Amino acid sequence: MPGKGAGPAEPSSAGRPLKTDGAPASARPNSSRPVKKRMLVIVNPYATTVSDRLRNLVVYALQGRYDVEAVATQAKNHATEIGREAIDGGFDLVVAFGGDGTVNEVANGLAGTDVPVFVLPGGSANVVCRTLGIPSDVVDATEYLLGLADELKPRNIDLGLANGRRFVFASGGGLDASAAKGVDARPKLKRRGGPWFYASVAVSSFYTEYIRNPVRMSFESEAGSTEGITAIVQNSDPYTYFGDRPVRVCEGAAIDNGTLSVAMLSRARQRDLPTIATRILIPRLSTPSHRAVEHFEGVREARVTSVSRDDGGAFRPFPVHVDGDHLGDFGELELGVEPGALTVIT
Repeated sequence: MPGKGAGPAEPSSAGRPLKTDGAPASARPNSSRPVKKRMLVIVNPYATTVSDRLRNLVVYALQGRYDVEAVATQAKNHATEIGREAIDGGFDLVVAFGGDGTVNEVANGLAGTDVPVFVLPGGSANVVCRTLGIPSDVVDATEYLLGLADELKPRNIDLGLANGRRFVFASGGGLDASAAKGVDARPKLKRRGGPWFYASVAVSSFYTEYIRNPVRMSFESEAGSTEGITAIVQNSDPYTYFGDRPVRVCEGAAIDNGTLSVAMLSRARQRDLPTIATRILIPRLSTPSHRAVEHFEGVREARVTSVSRDDGGAFRPFPVHVDGDHLGDFGELELGVEPGALTVIT
């Protein structure tokens, strides 16, 4: 693996120093402690809040309690390759330092193994990190991980499947995937605008693509079937976050119950937009009870298929996302779940 990153302990981006040698006595190495656990840190240098300086500070802090190797990703899906190489590398722990896309790639590399994964927040939403109960501030999360050095307690969580690609918290086809596609195409605005930019792209897609001529799709599963213009699939709750506010669409979703929950938006009408937006942002209101939403719980396998044709008679594809990143445009989406597929540290 590439060499270790290190540097002096300076104030973090949050304005607070990372604890290294200045940590409490209980967090300092001494001769009576066991050999340090081997840790591989997979860093996405292009994640929203990650910088070279922050990476060096985090790695330097972790070296106080762990034997650390750090490697930066260089291209899409590189984190998956690094994760697979780590399986036989003798590491006690792999840390995904980046956004939800980085976590997704690491999960695809380590699924089905007993190599545990910890998440350090480096993105704009950090949905997986928050869902697992890990602090959403990188300084707090690093100090939390330092405190786990003496006793790592792995647990297993489910992973969803979308056309063979694993996802941790959500997938789907239609409007939310169109928003993800638009956001991914403008990474600089994504970094600066965060959830507001995502929301603006979603609203723009709604008016330009979905009110006028949306791709209609059928949904079939053991839990029921329907037709609509968007399928939102959750492996955990919440679906995402808007700033500090959880966004909830489906009900009955849990990261360790062996099933998925699916919400199908049946139509795109301007009058539905504000009422749906209100429901997903206010906890006491139920999104599945909206008249334009069909909801399914306990889904283990499902298929979403385009039923709209273009002028040449071919079925029109629809965009698909996994964990907030655009996967591609497809005419069919095969969904499934792998219970307990990923080992994590929380």
